[in-house]
Amino acid sequence: MSSQLLLFAEPLLRDGLTRLLKAQAGLYTVAERPEQLQGLPQLVIWQASSGDLQGGRLAEELLRLQERWQPAPLLLLLPPAHGLGGDALLQLPAAGILESPEPQELLAALATLLTGGRVLAAAAGSASPRPAAHPAASPALGLGQWLLISGLQQIDADLAAIKRLLTPPPTNLVLLLVLQGRLRELSAARELLLLLWGPLSVAWGAPDPFPSPEPVLAITLQQRSADGIWRAIRQRLEAGSGAELSNQSGQLLALEGLSPERRRDLLLALLCQVDSLRQRLLADPAPLQERWEQWQPELRQQAMRSLVNSYVQLPCEGSLLPVADSLLRSSDLTGRDPELPEAQPMLASLVRAQPLLVDGQLLAADEPRAVLYLELLVSNWLVRSAELVSAELLASCASWPELRRYLLQPELLATRNLERLRNQLNAQLRWSSWVERPISLYESRRRLYCLRDGAIRCQELTEPRDAELRQLGWLQQLVTLALESRDALAPQVQGLLRGLGDLVVVLLTRVLGRAIGLVGRGIAQGMGRGIAKGVGRS
Repeated sequence: MSSQLLLFAEPLLRDGLTRLLKAQAGLYTVAERPEQLQGLPQLVIWQASSGDLQGGRLAEELLRLQERWQPAPLLLLLPPAHGLGGDALLQLPAAGILESPEPQELLAALATLLTGGRVLAAAAGSASPRPAAHPAASPALGLGQWLLISGLQQIDADLAAIKRLLTPPPTNLVLLLVLQGRLRELSAARELLLLLWGPLSVAWGAPDPFPSPEPVLAITLQQRSADGIWRAIRQRLEAGSGAELSNQSGQLLALEGLSPERRRDLLLALLCQVDSLRQRLLADPAPLQERWEQWQPELRQQAMRSLVNSYVQLPCEGSLLPVADSLLRSSDLTGRDPELPEAQPMLASLVRAQPLLVDGQLLAADEPRAVLYLELLVSNWLVRSAELVSAELLASCASWPELRRYLLQPELLATRNLERLRNQLNAQLRWSSWVERPISLYESRRRLYCLRDGAIRCQELTEPRDAELRQLGWLQQLVTLALESRDALAPQVQGLLRGLGDLVVVLLTRVLGRAIGLVGRGIAQGMGRGIAKGVGRS
């Protein structure tokens, strides 16, 4: 039996779509007007014109179509260069959104939507800025604000230049290490500048002069159930965990020490273990959070065993030892990363398809924004768990030299290079635990890792963390006390600097300026008298 489709489009495009759909061996019946329908349509297709994208009319028209033709899903076809940003695309009330699709892409989307799935494939653009009727007068900047703006502009320009040099990464190892080190130095300098003059004056900061283009949004849910959501997230993360995965997080990662193949195998093994654990959670009536925490060590052990073949043996102090069993005996995988968010919301959506709170809105688990947020949570857990396993692997390689050729990058075969990396990781961990984490807790920020565009990146999430803040030790609480004192004294210091600046302006213009004027006037009068006497004598 053919599926009945209702098509709204401009005449030329409507005729082409009608011919395409009718040529599919009787799979579809196309109605170009509501009067041609026989009952309710199974799917409504609307091709939006450029005029429909102006003034917020697009969302209103989609709501009208959705209310008129319920329960039929709605497929929106966008023109190229539509100018809608990523947030606007994710909030559109349509089951399918495609931008200038190819015929095969359109047919695949129709099959997915007719079976109850969702499709989103569009490039996120930037809306054209509205012309201002009256240009706003730029406020006068104080010394702190000027230092913040000029410093951020210079640092962001250098960061953008280095990122362009790292895309693609250079083949010269020395040049690659130098550029990555410079990237970390600039990131630390930026954080220090914000620490000194922000967050009170961070609102005055200038935007990034080299904004990165927004990625193409591509989400396909074959089913709106928990299985369909997890299958889509797993496919996206598997595609993002390639061997050429680079580190764009601004942090030194233990995962970088592994060879590209082992890095990819570790991430895929952890992802496979999450899939297995999810199946066990489906059959277990116990609380999700409790079982998740209980199974974490076993999950990491199984991922490590999958990374290293159980039959591989390597020489160690004159005898052959099984690598997998030796690593499991010498590794401590029971630790927990304190920066991991609570797993209950993520598990409830992935296991039971329960709604998810995203940016203060309770969304269904199959909504595109909820799917992207779930992907962010899963990828954050994936990278952080891989970091714990990688740190144990580096420690084992330090005491087992023959293991380095099997797991690590070639430049870490040297003991000095390996120990330097481990020392840098330990120093970064101590600094993060003593300074960065208290600041993040006090500012209600959480750093999440995500796999995007072939790289590991960081994304900041703002959420209340008061319970974690109260559990800090006395040394970490001193850091938050210093921040609180700085916030309390910042207005007085800024007022003092502003007063000193005004005083310097008065001294330069009123006192020194008048003095220079009087001196210049006296010199001019003296020269005039000398010239007059010379003329009289002649």
